[in-house]
Amino acid sequence: MTEPGTPRVAVYLDFDNIVISRYDQIHGRSSFQKDKAAGFHKQPGRLTQATVDVGAIIDFASSFGTLVLTKAYADWSADVNADYRGQLVGRAVDLVQLFPAAAYAKNGADIRLAVDAVEDMFRLPDLTHVVIVAGDSDYIALAQRCKRLGRYVVGIGITGSISRSLTAACDEFVTYDALPGISAVAPATPKKAVKRTKAKEKDDDDETADPEGAATGLLQRAMRIGHEKDDADWLHNSAVKAQMKRMDPSFSEKSLGFKSFSDFLRSRSDVVELDESSTTRMVRLRSTD
Repeated sequence: MTEPGTPRVAVYLDFDNIVISRYDQIHGRSSFQKDKAAGFHKQPGRLTQATVDVGAIIDFASSFGTLVLTKAYADWSADVNADYRGQLVGRAVDLVQLFPAAAYAKNGADIRLAVDAVEDMFRLPDLTHVVIVAGDSDYIALAQRCKRLGRYVVGIGITGSISRSLTAACDEFVTYDALPGISAVAPATPKKAVKRTKAKEKDDDDETADPEGAATGLLQRAMRIGHEKDDADWLHNSAVKAQMKRMDPSFSEKSLGFKSFSDFLRSRSDVVELDESSTTRMVRLRSTD
């Protein structure tokens, strides 16, 4: 029995999305569709290299509270998805069958997932968290609706296929590679650059050219906001991190290679001063005088 007051979490996985996105992350943009057309059986090792660790995703989702329902949407008749059915069923995931449309290989997962999520929120009013495992902009409206209905929205996506707008629409966004237990893999570089429309480039702009510089800029903005809001010289480092996450839900010191937020702050000693004289760590912007 769930303890009263325990957060209750619903998880929705656009499974086709994450399988395809992971494959393209490892082997290069549009590799999934090309290899699918040629036949995966001709290069079976490439599928293995791009295997998605479903357990890592579900375990991370469970860190927010009790999982009351978990649904995965895909065409389960496709071999590439069917291979995951055992471990998904073993983790009590409901498999929602989708049938692919002929045009553009679009399967309507976004519509079915969104309808189910909204229905579940009204059917289960005690849901506190909604975890959306997908990265494209189709889910922006869903994330915004969940927040308006008072739910804490967590997004999980594959690097290379994450919409910046979706990231901003969530309360928290985590890349798959940053999940505990996932080893970062260097993605393959495509032999030929694939032409992309300006709209697609904007939609898929999930990373800045300089993530370290972007993190430093984010820290500086969060510090200035904190100093002005609290009119205090020193700020709690936890409050600073919380502000950074509100400004950019995708921020994660671990994705930058730091074990803790304090380690991240220490690496920015030219920007901030960290007071570790007590158990409560305090931080302030370094004077430019």
